[in-house]
Amino acid sequence: MKTQLRTLDIRPVIAAGKNPLEQIIAVTSALRPNEQLLLITPFLPAPLIEKLQSEGFKARPERCASGAWQTYFSR
Repeated sequence: MKTQLRTLDIRPVIAAGKNPLEQIIAVTSALRPNEQLLLITPFLPAPLIEKLQSEGFKARPERCASGAWQTYFSR
């Protein structure tokens, strides 16, 4: 079965001064075993990575040339 990638760029949410946690949790909660989330953030989301890893997710963060971070989450 091919893995499907869902992308969530929260940089605009953070730039607007809002907390994106509810949106991120909603998306990760809905992930199916064959889906992966690509989360794009302006900084390394270390506390989020730790939280989701404690819930059984695997995380693979990568820094982009632009300075943003891309973190892949899968079950």
